[in-house]
Amino acid sequence: MSVHFEERSGVVPCKTPWGSWSQTMEEVFIEVNVPHGTNAKDVKCHLGSRDIELHVKGKEIFKGKLFDTTVCDEATWTLEDKCLIQIILMKTNREAGNCWSSLLEGEYCANAWVQDQMQRKLTLERFQRENPGFDFSGAEISGNFAGGGPDFSSLQK
Repeated sequence: MSVHFEERSGVVPCKTPWGSWSQTMEEVFIEVNVPHGTNAKDVKCHLGSRDIELHVKGKEIFKGKLFDTTVCDEATWTLEDKCLIQIILMKTNREAGNCWSSLLEGEYCANAWVQDQMQRKLTLERFQRENPGFDFSGAEISGNFAGGGPDFSSLQK
């Protein structure tokens, strides 16, 4: 469901020196710009449940402890058009309140505005899941959306 919601509502990327990263409730997407003509054999990528490391042509792009845990068996990387590496990490905690504020602990942090936009997007994604008959892709949200937004589970139907 996240993919369809993201296709309609767009993503909120966090720009970095090497590219960008973004997230949904379930996944973290990393896009790394590499020199044109890069081959898969030039890429060394380690995707652990709590750590990540990427080297291209012997040069370290990033290495460190992830902001939160991921399911390493479901992590993938691809080389697109010999100039872009796409990495997809599956979050262990898939709640709207689990909005990563950085890709690595203390590195590649989202600024306050990007963090706010990411949290709003995850809250709207949660609303979309809870109300599949409605389309929240163009919705705006204000008020209490931090931590995944208000909890309506105790309300009677």
